[in-house]
Amino acid sequence: MYQATTDKQLIKNIPDGGILTPKGFQCGGVHAGLRYTKLDLGMIVSEELASCAAVYTTSHFQAAPLVVTQESIAKEQLLQAIVVNSACANACTGEQGYQDALKMRSLAAEKIGVPEHHVAVASTGVIGEFMQMEKIQNGIGKLSVGKAIEDAKDFQTAILTTDTVMKSCCYSAEIDGVTVSMGGAAKGSGMIHPNMATMLGFLTTDAKVSSEHLTAALKEVTNTTFNQITVDGDTSTNDMVLVMANGTAGNQPLDPTHPDWTVFMELLKESCASLAKQIAKDGEGATKLIEISVAGAMSDEEARMIGKQIAGSNLVKTAVYGADANWGRIIGAIGQSPSSINPKTVDIYLGEMAMLKGSTPVDFDEDEAREYLLNDKVEIFVDLHLGDGKGMAWGCDLSYDYVKINASYRT
Repeated sequence: MYQATTDKQLIKNIPDGGILTPKGFQCGGVHAGLRYTKLDLGMIVSEELASCAAVYTTSHFQAAPLVVTQESIAKEQLLQAIVVNSACANACTGEQGYQDALKMRSLAAEKIGVPEHHVAVASTGVIGEFMQMEKIQNGIGKLSVGKAIEDAKDFQTAILTTDTVMKSCCYSAEIDGVTVSMGGAAKGSGMIHPNMATMLGFLTTDAKVSSEHLTAALKEVTNTTFNQITVDGDTSTNDMVLVMANGTAGNQPLDPTHPDWTVFMELLKESCASLAKQIAKDGEGATKLIEISVAGAMSDEEARMIGKQIAGSNLVKTAVYGADANWGRIIGAIGQSPSSINPKTVDIYLGEMAMLKGSTPVDFDEDEAREYLLNDKVEIFVDLHLGDGKGMAWGCDLSYDYVKINASYRT
């Protein structure tokens, strides 16, 4: 619904790329025994000390790995590695959980020969269970990292929980006459309703940019990407997105005064948006990605609020699952939003098909609408006709399988 910006047109998608495409990174994954057979422990290593930035869940119950990662970054604002496990969230585990996260950090640091505070820690899995530290120690001991495609796949597999697919992306752009790349890997399928971050997302880039400016950039981009997805309305205790920038591309240091700063921001935005949409599409039990575009709001923030209200509505989600073109579910979701609304000026489109114009019903072909809703991506467009604000949000349909998956999550 929106025209691409000049900067966006400068961004190149690399379909077969990923977290190892940027220069100077290695990764890997191993089966430590936290899960029955699947890989469950992974690591990303930068060959050079890297600038870094992270955003975290705003849950009052931040998991121990997030606390330790924040302590690591606070020391120098620099990182060289991220160690991640699945199967156990190490959340709500008290002092023992904190000590286990510290131990996990120290083991990883010793493995690659760097100071402990140059290592970040992340965990995902069941809340309230203690880490099996003997298995973690043995797993880190046999973990190896490399630059091959299989190494990237091993890492991406090791971080998954109820995900059905790996999630990755890679984009590049020319900055200062050199190619700068950004790769990403993420996990997330359930307990998805981010507030400052989402699930686990890791981004690598060979751009040269300070941690200060990278942090500001990530926070800004998160608000329009990761924070605009929802699967089930629940924010996790372990949500984190972390970026490492090792500067090996050879560009001049990036900051908001750099002529290519907006290109870098678009590179970061495209990467985050890609991972966010992949997470939404792979929602637990989901069969369809729902993309909401809102225009004509009083501000971009209000447009994003309305978009996420629609994407998070269980009635909208179940209607999409059932291929029922009941636009009343959409108007009901809009009506709940605290954003400014004129109940006489709202337009709603399902794909290219008008449902409502000026808050007045429009005749449409029910069979055509049903056929459209059977696609694996459903687009909903809303125009409020109040201002220039616009925004997007992403979600998924709600199927019977969501209940099945979560009714037996621990078994």
